[in-house]
Amino acid sequence: MKRKIYIGADSAGFALKGEVIEHLKSQGYECVNLGCDSAESCHYPIFASKVSEAVQGDSESFGILICGTGIGMSMCANKHRGIRAAVCSDTYSAKMTRCHNDANVLCIGARVIGSCLALDIVDAFLGAEFEGGRHALRVDMMSEIENKA
Repeated sequence: MKRKIYIGADSAGFALKGEVIEHLKSQGYECVNLGCDSAESCHYPIFASKVSEAVQGDSESFGILICGTGIGMSMCANKHRGIRAAVCSDTYSAKMTRCHNDANVLCIGARVIGSCLALDIVDAFLGAEFEGGRHALRVDMMSEIENKA
């Protein structure tokens, strides 16, 4: 069974978000679109929080956030306890952030990469599995740091 995907974007990522949703639905994923709903200027922290809170409440899910660079979305998402968001602009990083960091939110920069590469990055992220082992210890260490805050 494929995991549920919560997806959000700001105005810079609005068009790419639609392409990603279409791509994922064609692969059998259930996508929950948490906005934005137009290319009008908006504030990315709103959508980063919506997706992060949805992923927090559904531990078997993933999130995808798209803004101009992916950076603002990742910074906001990582403020949420239990969220491990990574900006990825290549497939290797997307795969490795799942395998080694157990990332649960992928952030993409719509102004940094084209839509074909974005879809490949999404596939690499969702197709990878957390390896556990020594990496689980490191993820636990990240959680300890988070819990001190």
